Amino acid sequence: MYERLTVVGATGAVGRLVLRLLEERNFPYEKITFLASARSAGKTVTFKGKEYPVEVLRPEAFHEGDLVIASTPDEVAREFAPYAVERGAVVVDESAAWRMDPKVPLVVPEVNPDAVRNHQGIIASPNCSTTQMVVAMKPLHEAGRIRRVVVSTYQAASGAGVAGQEDLDAGTRAYLADQEYKYTTFAHRLAFNLIPHIGSPKHEGYTSEEMKMVWETQKIFGDDSIQVCPTCVRVPVTNCHSESILVETERKITVEEARRLFAAAPGITVIDDLPNKKYPMPMVCDNYDDVYVGRIREDLSSPNGLAFWCVSDNLRKGAATNAVQIAELLIGVKSTVRA
Repeated sequence: MYERLTVVGATGAVGRLVLRLLEERNFPYEKITFLASARSAGKTVTFKGKEYPVEVLRPEAFHEGDLVIASTPDEVAREFAPYAVERGAVVVDESAAWRMDPKVPLVVPEVNPDAVRNHQGIIASPNCSTTQMVVAMKPLHEAGRIRRVVVSTYQAASGAGVAGQEDLDAGTRAYLADQEYKYTTFAHRLAFNLIPHIGSPKHEGYTSEEMKMVWETQKIFGDDSIQVCPTCVRVPVTNCHSESILVETERKITVEEARRLFAAAPGITVIDDLPNKKYPMPMVCDNYDDVYVGRIREDLSSPNGLAFWCVSDNLRKGAATNAVQIAELLIGVKSTVRA
């Protein structure tokens, strides 16, 4: 066991969920510490029925033997993760700051758990949209080797944080009341609208969110030849990201085989009964850790194509749950991952 568990960003939306998951999963620790920005210093967090003070995030807050779960903006992660590593801590980082660093493993425990063994002090957790997609891809890739993915995302307001959820709620109320509302998070009205733009312009007409799905998928599978064509869309849903996914495999996988593969894979729940109107939806997948798959069907335009619908709670499996699962992996392999 690590000597101390440190949660960075403990007062944020994902940080609070990390605390809940640590309780739910009975995560082992000897001592626990909570860190956040200076503006949160002096606050308290409740964990396992006890109140703890929130300490200021600073280099001296980290110690040899710390296991750190960090949920911070990218710039904070870039500044403070190296301080933690210098002082002998291991950091599980949920930001985008370290994901594509060649020295930093990018890990989804259901997909590439052994990658944690190669860390040099920092382990990155992927983008929420990438995470649920690669979990769904894993059994198909093992069975038939995926060569191409076409994915369209339907991303909830919670992907933009608490402010995004507040924007959707207040903006919807204002729209229904025929009142003006100034959005603080989104560039356009989200209520009763779709915004096909998440992130910043990045590469040949693709946004940064879309390119994350390309590069992160290739890194997680260790295969730069997997082609990914993503379109990321913000939708007026409070929580849970949905994805329409089309994969092309080297070996044909039938619908029946795919359904068996999905059902047997860790972290996947199949809801696939179109005649009875049963399929994954945000309203039924909210607050669960699994990746839900349904609407499984053959691609009518490609002999080796398979299409399916995928929904997951982006705050849980897409963020907090994945980070806690990585921390659980580290406990299991601690004796072999550090010199």
